[in-house]
Amino acid sequence: MAYELRREDLEPLLLGAAFFGSGGGGTIDSARHLAAHFVAGDYYPTDTVKVVSVDEATEGAAVMVAYLGAPEAINSATYPLGPVTAVQNVQARLASQSKKLAYVMPPESGALGFTVAALVAAKLGLAVIDADGAGRAVPSLPMLTFAAAEIDPRPAFLVSQGGLCVELNVTPRGGSEGAPTHQRDVSAIVEQMMRPVVADPEFGQFGGLAMWVMTPADIGRATPIRGTLTRALKLGRALQSGEIGSARQMTAYLVERCRLAARAVSEPGELVSAEVDTSGGFDVGKIRIQAGQHTYTVMYQNESLLAWDSTCAQPIVLAPDSVAYFVGGEGQAVFSNGDLVNGDGSLNPAIGKRPVTLIAWRAETELRKPGLILDSFMQLLNSLGYLGPYVPLESLQSARTGDAS
Repeated sequence: MAYELRREDLEPLLLGAAFFGSGGGGTIDSARHLAAHFVAGDYYPTDTVKVVSVDEATEGAAVMVAYLGAPEAINSATYPLGPVTAVQNVQARLASQSKKLAYVMPPESGALGFTVAALVAAKLGLAVIDADGAGRAVPSLPMLTFAAAEIDPRPAFLVSQGGLCVELNVTPRGGSEGAPTHQRDVSAIVEQMMRPVVADPEFGQFGGLAMWVMTPADIGRATPIRGTLTRALKLGRALQSGEIGSARQMTAYLVERCRLAARAVSEPGELVSAEVDTSGGFDVGKIRIQAGQHTYTVMYQNESLLAWDSTCAQPIVLAPDSVAYFVGGEGQAVFSNGDLVNGDGSLNPAIGKRPVTLIAWRAETELRKPGLILDSFMQLLNSLGYLGPYVPLESLQSARTGDAS
């Protein structure tokens, strides 16, 4: 059922989305910075946003919209200027073909992705579709269901905050559309082209992206992972109300309310160190948590991809399965990697010695089955030094001694 998001809904939405982002999806700080300026006036014509289900998205085309780049760099944005201009370029292209853009869609679950989609919709009088391309945040475009569904990635507009617009047009061989297998390759090529663009000084490590224009028929087949904005909003409200106040309660909520195969994969520990390097539109690093004899290490490229326990011979979590932080004690309980680690690599002092627990859950089916998405995750894991196969969370945990769940 369609409903309206109001300004006061953005805080619970971004909190819940940050948790489902598996450490990525933009920082809570950057999303809050944008949300704080969501007021009807000179920039936004309204302070409400319409959210519709996939089945209700029948009145025109949809396009994926997002910020692409390093979370630390995006923290400075006040208004979603790049994403808005990118979508306006799509509107103009469709209008020239006598077509109408009616909807925007976030690429992934994450604080920034959901906030940007909502704000772009409010600015341009569009609606947001209650779905995304992964149900978690991902480091690259071929990991999204839009790519796996072989939606034509053209037109694709990448726009800086200063208004510099780049259209990426990879023309497939074999005709205007190309063979389906080649279209899958095109999404990867577009990704490879975009990263150097956002790394250019004119872009400053981030830009607004509008890509994957979908007809109503395309929307259904490209978005098997649905209801994710509503899921994030409900989780955020549960956090705000105090319904969820511990890692155990969070895990129970995920299992009982979200029907996720979730479990704690660490003992509560102290955040002790971090490493981060920002380049090519990514924040790449490691976060370590100490709990007794266990040193838990999370490796991330914007999003968390691998988690290790120093007492185990194999990883305890492998992407595309998700792992997120729950911070106990007084104060905010949910943090992304970018919120835990400052730009200089130091730890966020708001965490202090509060207990941090890693909670993991199994990825959506579409991310785990053989094909473009899983292959893309495995290639990235290989680059991080993991050369084995994908092993589902439940198999890793059953093989572990001293299971933290």
